[in-house]
Amino acid sequence: MTNLARYTDYIMNETQTLLNIDSPTGYTDEAAAWVKAAFESLGFEARLTTKGGVLVDLGGEDREDGLLLEAHADTLGGMVAEIKSNGRLKLTNLGGMNPNNAETENVRVVTKFNGVYEGTFQLCNASIHVNGEYNDKKRTWDTCEVVLDEDVRSKVDAQKLGVAVGDFVCFEPNVRVTKSGYIKSRFLDDKLSVGILLGLAKYIREENVTPRRALYAHITVYEEVGHGGSGSVPAGCTEAISVDMGCVGDGLQCTERQVSICAKDSGGPYSYPVVKGLIEAAKKSGADYATDVYPHYGSDVEATLRSGNDLRHGLIGAGVYASHGYERSHRDGVENTLRLLIAYAL
Repeated sequence: MTNLARYTDYIMNETQTLLNIDSPTGYTDEAAAWVKAAFESLGFEARLTTKGGVLVDLGGEDREDGLLLEAHADTLGGMVAEIKSNGRLKLTNLGGMNPNNAETENVRVVTKFNGVYEGTFQLCNASIHVNGEYNDKKRTWDTCEVVLDEDVRSKVDAQKLGVAVGDFVCFEPNVRVTKSGYIKSRFLDDKLSVGILLGLAKYIREENVTPRRALYAHITVYEEVGHGGSGSVPAGCTEAISVDMGCVGDGLQCTERQVSICAKDSGGPYSYPVVKGLIEAAKKSGADYATDVYPHYGSDVEATLRSGNDLRHGLIGAGVYASHGYERSHRDGVENTLRLLIAYAL
């Protein structure tokens, strides 16, 4: 197989760019437009779905036995649920955003008509020299708030800025790539996999490869709330694979340097022929892989099946530690995921 280092470099670079485009579920138009343009720059036909995702035709010969690869560009985030009397903002979460690991994070509040304001997500009464219960207070969406970086002292002050209930709140990703090859950021789930699918498209174009069967990529935008993959399945597809984050943690085999093949998650087992085929492809290609069962996980492809599609289904992804927090993966995991996709899909 061709040396994949330059494709891995491309994936790492594109992923960093996408990570820095805010896209909490429901506020994804800018990220989707960027993804569409990125696929088009590689010479592929891409279109925006009515729902707001990006569907890409990657070519292929057998149009009656198509394979759909799904990744998602939407992320966790927040929404203004209440403007408090002191002008601070109570949030409701978008997806599985957890206040325990979001505390002290910088945020951007996106108003509908008056621009973007910066702020910080803090425990209410966050000064430890003032709050004697600071250490014991449970961090919840009721006990934490956004403090705007504006001269705001009342609800009216915030409203005058144009801040309103229903405004999106984007958390800073804090993207960093280390000399040792680790990539750290919020929202690697699942922008790293979007980058990997872009890398696969670049490989197909530059290596002049025609996939054996019709191959599509669907970059969804509602995965974090459970229905991202529930539409836009191209005619002729018989199989769908979610390319999402591989879980790393106690009781699992996968590391950040490997590609994870999921045999079962909280939604049940994945298609046996697909799991077996992925393992065979990993062995044949030399991709460093682990097979695991994820205890608390659901994927786009399960939404695809629940919406009534008659498909075989699978789930793979580069290993990611600290999921739904400040996440970490490694370029080796990226390259192993790309290697597996090339061997299985092409």
